[in-house]
Amino acid sequence: MTVRVTTLPNGLRVATDGMDTVETASLGVWVGVGTRHEAPEANGVSHLVEHMMFKGTPTRGAFEISQSIESVGGHLNAHTTREHTAYYAKVLREDAPLALDVVADMVQHSLMDAAELERERTVILQELGQVDDTPDDVIFDHFAARAFPDQGVGRPVLGRQEIIAAMPRDAVVDYVRRCYTAPNLVVVGSGRIDHDWLVGEATRLFTDLPPPGDPPATDAASYVGGEVREERDLEQLHLVLGFPAVGYDHPSDFAQSVLSTLLGGGMSSRLFQEVREKRGLVYSIYSFASPYADAGLFGIYAGCDPEQATELVPVVCEQVRGIGDDVTEEEVRRAKAQLKAGLMMSLESTGARAEQLGHQLLAFGRPLPTEEVLARIAAVDRDAVIACARRLLSAPPTVAAIGPLGHLEPYARIAERLAR
Repeated sequence: MTVRVTTLPNGLRVATDGMDTVETASLGVWVGVGTRHEAPEANGVSHLVEHMMFKGTPTRGAFEISQSIESVGGHLNAHTTREHTAYYAKVLREDAPLALDVVADMVQHSLMDAAELERERTVILQELGQVDDTPDDVIFDHFAARAFPDQGVGRPVLGRQEIIAAMPRDAVVDYVRRCYTAPNLVVVGSGRIDHDWLVGEATRLFTDLPPPGDPPATDAASYVGGEVREERDLEQLHLVLGFPAVGYDHPSDFAQSVLSTLLGGGMSSRLFQEVREKRGLVYSIYSFASPYADAGLFGIYAGCDPEQATELVPVVCEQVRGIGDDVTEEEVRRAKAQLKAGLMMSLESTGARAEQLGHQLLAFGRPLPTEEVLARIAAVDRDAVIACARRLLSAPPTVAAIGPLGHLEPYARIAERLAR
């Protein structure tokens, strides 16, 4: 494995993670802009731009963009998060020039055609409706919005229906012009890829990016917490309970990951064993840590029969509080082994390695060597996990619930159960 990074004169970074033992390559462009960089009145524009990049350029129509990659057996996709947007393709190594050409064309030359915008606006509104019909998806938007109210990091990635329905074409075009500049982009190649070749091709292909300007602004994340409850006639109650967490550049980020893993990261975790295996209260329960640049969220999701909430919430609270007192060395060792194995297994995928490299360059400004990541995982000890748990519990919780709410106890009682 060889990771190399070159910065072109215009500020565009080109990065490769070479894998000589595979016959495929993943190539793409990672953009340092996402939901938290949007103005409140333009919430959802990052995701709308992502969709529009596939809708045609002067040399390729929408069908030609997808057909060009799929005709050689490849895959073309994109995603938007709260802090970045990515466009990428996975192809056989001999088709890497085609993949890079297509992605470069999309990112620089999208027509943003008005008729296509109207059609795609309708598609996204349907996507929003689909998410709203899926409570175990939409509850995470409710959770983030309550944790970080009226802040970019707390707004939904897909935006809001009324904003998407009314967003003018000029706002979309202006967003690309301001945000898709060379210093804010990273061209990434992973797999059977030559670094010098990618640098040369990126120099040749990425010549029509907007001129650099002021970087996209972000408001500092300020956790508030509290509760949001939505009564719905559903078969299950969907619940997320969480706390403020640290960002991905914080010294405790890896302790936070270990804590999430041992609490609810697998079938041997505390929550799975106590809540599902021993008591049969849920089908699905897990914990998660979502770090951002300057903050994060730590949470637990559970879906249960509404009547089981009476027993579920006290048990979950008891397990969370217990981490701050009686976590064992064996639990920490097992969680670290899971994280290490997950990392090493992901390195067998060109797509995962491209995503990792793109994220690291946008988040840290440099690639993190695997050895460094492994060392930081290994350095986490029992004391660090306990300190992390106690820090979480020192803040007011955030509670989000969707479904029949009659058996869910008041927020004040839940907060009392978690208080140390």
